[in-house]
Order: sequence, then C-alpha cells, then structure tokens
Amino acid sequence: MTTTPTDRGVGPLLRAWREQRRVSQLELALRADSSARHISFIETGRSRPSEDMVLRLAEHLEVPVRERNALLLAAGYAPRYSQTPLDDPAMDAVRAGMERLIQGYEPYPAIVVDAMYNVQAANRGILMLLEDIPEQLLAPPLNAMRLTLHPEGLAPRIRNLREWRGHLLAQMERQIALHRSEPLRQLYEEVAAYPVPEEDPSEEPAEPVPYFALPMLIEHEGRTLSFISSISTFNTPMDVTVAELAIETLLPADPATVKYLQSLMP
Repeated sequence: MTTTPTDRGVGPLLRAWREQRRVSQLELALRADSSARHISFIETGRSRPSEDMVLRLAEHLEVPVRERNALLLAAGYAPRYSQTPLDDPAMDAVRAGMERLIQGYEPYPAIVVDAMYNVQAANRGILMLLEDIPEQLLAPPLNAMRLTLHPEGLAPRIRNLREWRGHLLAQMERQIALHRSEPLRQLYEEVAAYPVPEEDPSEEPAEPVPYFALPMLIEHEGRTLSFISSISTFNTPMDVTVAELAIETLLPADPATVKYLQSLMP
C-alpha cells in the first residue's frame, strides 16, 4: 500500500521499508554511515532524523521517489521531489527525447508507460501490433497490461500466452513489492483474472528454439513474429513523473521477424 505520513512520525515508515527490504538495522547503519543504535532511535521516535538522513536511508532502502516525499513529510520536512505532468511545458525536452527515441527504433515496436502501465507514447511498430483490436480497449487511458492480456486484446494472438502472461504477472508482482501501490495491485488482480484458453492436447508442441531470453511469440498477418523485451528507466530522477516512466523496446528475436518488419517500414 502506498506510504502516507502518519502522526507517529517517520520512524514506523522507515522501519516498514527496512523490514520489507529484509535489511537489519546494523546493515542499514553500515550502508548509511550511521550506527544501529541511531537507526533504532529513529525507528522508535526517540531521535528525529535530519533531512539528509531521511534521504540517505531512503536511498539505501531503494524507496521509490514518490514515497520519499511521504517520508520527508512524516519527518517534518518539505517534499524534495516535484511531480510535473508529462504534458507540462517544462517536460517538453523529456517528452521530445522519448518520442525521438521510440521513433528512431522503428520499424521495431517501442512504447513508453507510467507506473500504472498506462501508455504515454508509442511508435508505429506498436500500432502495427494493435491492428484490429476492439475500440473499447483502445479508449484512453490506454493500458499496456490490459491490451496484452485481455481476451479481446493481444492475448489470442500470443502463441506462448501462458509463459508470457506468467512473465508479465511476475513483473507486476515485483513492482507491487517495490512501490506498495494499491492501484497497481487492483490492476494486477484485474488482469490476473482474465480467462486463459485451455491448451489443446491434440496440438503437437513446437520445436524448441534457442532464445537467450523469453520471447513473445505473436501472430500478425499469418506470420509468427518473435520479440525479446527490454525496459529502460531514467537514472537519478528528481521528479516523480520522470521516475515512474519506463521505455519498453521489443527487439526482434529472429531474422525472419527482422526481415518482415523492415519490409513494412523501409
């Protein structure tokens, strides 16, 4: 669940993050150049940490940027990180940079999503995969997880759906553990409940192909395309919005996929 400031101060919040990360007071003290005694005093409220100490502990506990603001507020300090809407003029450079990046990746698919997997930008490679998807699934806010796993979305076209679905759900579980976000958990419960087609026992298993990472095998125009996913984020973000953006690129996993995509988009 998302962290909120409490009347008890920052101590219980820091202890909760430390326990979730499975770090002892001594280990955290060593990382933060402090002492286990001081960490204990902070967690029990006997000592009020400095603003720098709150940020240092949050850094070593890998607390998401959004939640660092909550820790600062609970400790009596002003939030350090802004949350600028992506369509704000101040974000023009970030937005333009991401657009150039994903457009430059064409003809291969690339997409930008936020912490809730809502699509913020997509290139023509992605739009190609979304051809003939029902309009109700394409209505804003466009959500990448719903589009992929919904039985009227891409799911029927993904030949290794069970494997790919398992990968996506595990990815969401890791994000929930990291961010403790209730809206993200609700999205997870929704998409995890989508029906999965029964396997056809009469269908012969495909010949194994030596991939170096789990591919997404998806049908398009009578062909099976193969992609490996790569996700990039911003280093040392100083804004909540930027911290929660992720750029996913789908790298062709075989020569046939490369040849086909290049034939579509010179």
